[in-house]
Amino acid sequence: MPHLRILAVATALILSACSGQGENTAPQAAPPAVTVITVVAESVPAVIELPGRTAPYQVSEVRPQVSGIIQKRVFEEGSNVKAGQLLYQIDPAIYQAEYDSAKANLARAEATVGSEKLKAERYAELVKIEAVSKQANDEAAAALKQALAEVAAAKAALEKARIDLEYTRVVAPISGRIGRSAVTPGALVTANQAEALATVHQLDPIYVDVIQSSAELLQLQRKLEQGKLQRAGDNSISVQLVLEDGSIYEEEGTLAFSEVAVDPSTGSITLRAVFPNDKGLLLPGMYVRARMTQGVANDAILVPHAAVSFDPRGNAVVMVVNAENTVESRIVKTAQSVKDKWVIIDGLNPGERVIVEGLQVARPGTVVDAQEAKPDDTEENSTSAAAE
Repeated sequence: MPHLRILAVATALILSACSGQGENTAPQAAPPAVTVITVVAESVPAVIELPGRTAPYQVSEVRPQVSGIIQKRVFEEGSNVKAGQLLYQIDPAIYQAEYDSAKANLARAEATVGSEKLKAERYAELVKIEAVSKQANDEAAAALKQALAEVAAAKAALEKARIDLEYTRVVAPISGRIGRSAVTPGALVTANQAEALATVHQLDPIYVDVIQSSAELLQLQRKLEQGKLQRAGDNSISVQLVLEDGSIYEEEGTLAFSEVAVDPSTGSITLRAVFPNDKGLLLPGMYVRARMTQGVANDAILVPHAAVSFDPRGNAVVMVVNAENTVESRIVKTAQSVKDKWVIIDGLNPGERVIVEGLQVARPGTVVDAQEAKPDDTEENSTSAAAE
């Protein structure tokens, strides 16, 4: 009987231990679910962003072309003026008198021509019948020519007097915005003086001068030659402006020309773009950034902003799910941002899967349940990430 009791107690202990072991064993956890996209190669415009400054389309310094006293100024400083609009009136009294005198001299010369012409015609007939000498006829003809020359000189003097009188009205040479006036009524000005009376800037359209390094230009040319880039459409290049406050200028411009030589002090080339400026938002000297499409990159890879993070060293990092559904951390190189996506130029290959949602549970080495994102979901995630 004691043996039977010992056997029963041992059996109970074994059953109890087995029961306790069953209670402590937890079921194996399912791998965390993540959303991925399979990257593909695409053709993407190669956009560069360069610093630049605005410059007036035309600049004209207003100077007097005759000397005199300023009678009045007939424009408002800082206003827009039209070509030919009166800006200053110089006292015209002296020039009006010179014009009237020249006009009278012309009338006198023309009257003399009439008399000499009649005499020359009469002598020409009389010399045929030897009623006058040949010398007298020659003198009459010479007097007529001299009278005609005096008429021509009088006409030229009258025209100069008219021009000088007209120059007493100092007008705007171009249309644009006029700055401050350097003189006031009563000031004495001289013809072609060094100091300008005012300056007119034509601001519509307006130039934007941007700087590109010669090294970047060489790199661009090599990519075009190697076929890594293709020219976008025709040779015209559209330009978009980013203003000083970060906003985008609503009007697009076009590249007008580039310098034919490299600046030896900076190793850069100046590119000039032309922008419409009918609202006058752009003023000369503003700092801007110009975005230009210089070609089309073949076999580029686009990844949503939500899928890219940056490590403490500033490297762009994405999480990739390999064929065994294991997460890998991958350092990539970004070229530019196109809307809500980064252009990846190194570190990813077409066909690889990149995590776009569930990054908080996707640690390197973790096995995950990768689910392909729907196009709508990808756009939603990218938009929300950009908003954050």
